[in-house]
Amino acid sequence: MSDLLQVILLGLIEGITEFLPISSTGHLLIAEHFGLGQRSDVFNVVIQAGAILAVVLIYRARLWELASNFHKAENRDYSLKLVTAFLITSVCGFILVSKLHFKLPEELGPVAWALLIGGVWMIVAEWLAAKKIDSARITWTVAIAVGLAQVVAAVFPGSSRSGCTIFIAMLLGTSNRAAATEFAFLVGIPTMFAASGYELLKALKQGGASGENWTDLGIAFVVSTVTAFIAVKWLLGYIRSHRFTAFAIYRIIAGGALLVFLARIPASAAGG
Repeated sequence: MSDLLQVILLGLIEGITEFLPISSTGHLLIAEHFGLGQRSDVFNVVIQAGAILAVVLIYRARLWELASNFHKAENRDYSLKLVTAFLITSVCGFILVSKLHFKLPEELGPVAWALLIGGVWMIVAEWLAAKKIDSARITWTVAIAVGLAQVVAAVFPGSSRSGCTIFIAMLLGTSNRAAATEFAFLVGIPTMFAASGYELLKALKQGGASGENWTDLGIAFVVSTVTAFIAVKWLLGYIRSHRFTAFAIYRIIAGGALLVFLARIPASAAGG
């Protein structure tokens, strides 16, 4: 497989999986282990930034409404809850990385289990949420829980940041799928920009940009941005009349298949 095709495929995987509740980190790790090759931290950060940019473009009207009409009580309340969720994630993330020296595991075993368990969790969570009165309200409890859920997703590759945040919001009172998804995605914008910026600065300080193929980066960035834009626009339309069950089933099948595969190969090979 040519390097250009690998770059395009990685951009496609990132764009499709970043905001769908199926885990971009997990899928990129799987792709690396199955032939697309391990890429630099700079590369991974850049393609993630492309997916974030797509969501900014999709929600540009909503973001402008919140910023330009901050004086309105409902906008101010919503914005403060977004900031609170972001700050909780930032503080916890800083402690994990800087104080506890957490490093994301690169083995496929945890990804497989996270996909499988996450799929079951999604089915149960949506079933429980369906029993609640439909509500689009974001409470302070939901905002705090979403901030913590982002930390959980960062620790367990394969769990999915969007999946964790959407379903914790639905379980804790925001039972309306569209409202829970919007809040989860809007919180994700500053969270992932901050995480991407931090990783990029760290990589650049360590000389990570030397030898980087900027043409490949540019192609992957564009592919990720365009793909994420299409994927998120589709998802927002899909959830108006459908549950997340299809994604849950996909996760269960993918996680189960990966566990079967890992059981048949030596542990050293599975770990890369």
